Amino acid sequence: MTQAQISRLERGAKPPSDLDKLGTWALILHIPESLLWFRLPGRETPASATSARVGFGWFGGRRAPSLNTGASAPLSVDSIRETTATFRGLDNRFGGGHARAMLGAYLADEVAPAMHDHRPGNVQVEFVSAVAELNQLAGWMAYDVGDMLSGRRHLQQALQMCQRVGDHALSAEMLAGMSHQAAHARDGAGSVGLARAARETAADTGLAALESETAVMEAHGLALVRDKRGSVAALRDAEDAFGRVDQVEHPPWLSYYDAAYLAAKMAHCMRELGELRAAERFARRSLEMSAGYDRGKLFNIALLASILADLREIEEACAVGRDALHLGRKLQSARTRLYLQDFAKRLHRHRTMPVVAELGDELAALGISFGAAPTA
Repeated sequence: MTQAQISRLERGAKPPSDLDKLGTWALILHIPESLLWFRLPGRETPASATSARVGFGWFGGRRAPSLNTGASAPLSVDSIRETTATFRGLDNRFGGGHARAMLGAYLADEVAPAMHDHRPGNVQVEFVSAVAELNQLAGWMAYDVGDMLSGRRHLQQALQMCQRVGDHALSAEMLAGMSHQAAHARDGAGSVGLARAARETAADTGLAALESETAVMEAHGLALVRDKRGSVAALRDAEDAFGRVDQVEHPPWLSYYDAAYLAAKMAHCMRELGELRAAERFARRSLEMSAGYDRGKLFNIALLASILADLREIEEACAVGRDALHLGRKLQSARTRLYLQDFAKRLHRHRTMPVVAELGDELAALGISFGAAPTA
């Protein structure tokens, strides 16, 4: 392949769709078939393995035991949304690994077949939006356990569904989610591009919370590329929009976005920009959270602890970090480990202090070491 061809693929302007080419590249790069959403050329799949594959749920992953609800009636919009709410609550309290397999089974065994059922126009639009929302949650669960590829595919699938039925608000939320995931991977430029697309899509929805969220996502991406002026301007936009938020306007999929969430994102931005005292203030504000968001609470506590470590306020950093560590023991979430690992790295230069050494033993019990000093 030429460099120009590879560049076009990397930009994602036109994703490849030729399975012959994709299969050839996968073989050359020794990509396991279990990570793909198609069968490799020249390889027969045993019937037992074929029956265990998930086509819609996990894009080629292994199927969990079926939910087997026993219901023969067609799935309704309300039933999908109630199921989504249940899984969302489990995800927030226990991490993406807790119920991810069960959600994948529900998507593959019950939701995917129902997508082909014929419904009246308005009902079909509502149904597709509900399935998109479920795919969004599946994407966040995958992302939370470290399966970035499946997470991205679920959000892309959900975005395509929203665009097909003209659900602009949920489309903006999917783009914001993609921006968030790009920022998590420290792809600042990608995060900014996705956030700007999200802001443009959200502009005409009348949802001030969505406008605020998409603005703060852009601010985070700009902070990652060290555009301080642009990041601060976007943060100002996010605050202005949040000031117009009416709490009754929140759709269920946006209910997580509140003052604490906004404060946490602002703390991330300030830390990236080197404004540690401002980051500390926002991180403390982010702890004023609603109940039921245990994983998010850990994120915010660990963020504050890492900022305190950077500020060399080691005694408090260790006390706050220990609170995060206690929360982390019940969560099945790769992201929680990354937050704790980042905190441990920021304590690296202080590892000879008794209070740090003691906490280091507790971190080591969870497989988290001080390692090398952070680069950021």
